[in-house]
Amino acid sequence: MSPEPYPTPPANIARYVKVLGVDGTVDFLLEFGGSEFWFPTGPESRSELVEVLGAEKALAICAHSENLKGRVPVAKPWLAAVFKAKGLSNARIARKLHVTDETVRAYLAKGKADKTSPDQLKLF
Repeated sequence: MSPEPYPTPPANIARYVKVLGVDGTVDFLLEFGGSEFWFPTGPESRSELVEVLGAEKALAICAHSENLKGRVPVAKPWLAAVFKAKGLSNARIARKLHVTDETVRAYLAKGKADKTSPDQLKLF
């Protein structure tokens, strides 16, 4: 069974994915999500950003920082969908995101509902 393709990131996350790739974005969001973050013009080799992303990706994200907001998005529903596509169980996803397994199921169910055909009539 081949893994599912990664879910399409929402617009506020797509900018990060374009520069860091999916795995780099996941690492960045898990480390800095929800906090205010100011990108340096040139990160120092011992900075937390370099520690998380590596020097090359840290420089790349700093070079594109004019397109990024000061507060890093949390993006837990997208992260849950990425982790599911990687084959993680709901329980493992819940532990990684510090939410309940019920919340993970809700995130994943909402993601599936968003993918329904636009031609399909709404039940309610």
